[in-house]
Formats: sequence, structure tokens, C-alpha cells
Amino acid sequence: MTAPVTQRLSRPRNGRMIGGVCAGLARRFGTTPGTIRALALLSCLLPGPQFVAYLILWAIMPSE
Repeated sequence: MTAPVTQRLSRPRNGRMIGGVCAGLARRFGTTPGTIRALALLSCLLPGPQFVAYLILWAIMPSE
């Protein structure tokens, strides 16, 4: 039995809106970038460091 192939977490060169973090997360988890962007915007309604988390992911996720 073989394990499913997973995408490496990286920011794509195509499909970026700001930094490519949402597009990279969408590709990694097999969903659309629009879904991840909507979840990111909705999460901003909750208390917490969402914007800081985005900046950290932008800094540590490698670009293609």
C-alpha cells in the first residue's frame, strides 16, 4: 500500500494576490485559493494574531 502524495508547502509564483500564502495553503490541502482567502478573512473577526500568523507564514514559506 502506498501513501498518498502530498504537495510541499510553498508559495506559488502564479495565483498570488498578496504574498501567495493562501494559494500555497490551498494547493497543499487540495482546495481552492478562494476558500482559504474567505476563511482567512472570516478568521479576522475572531480575536487573535491572524495577521501576525500570515506575516510569519509569508516569511517562512519558500517561494517556488
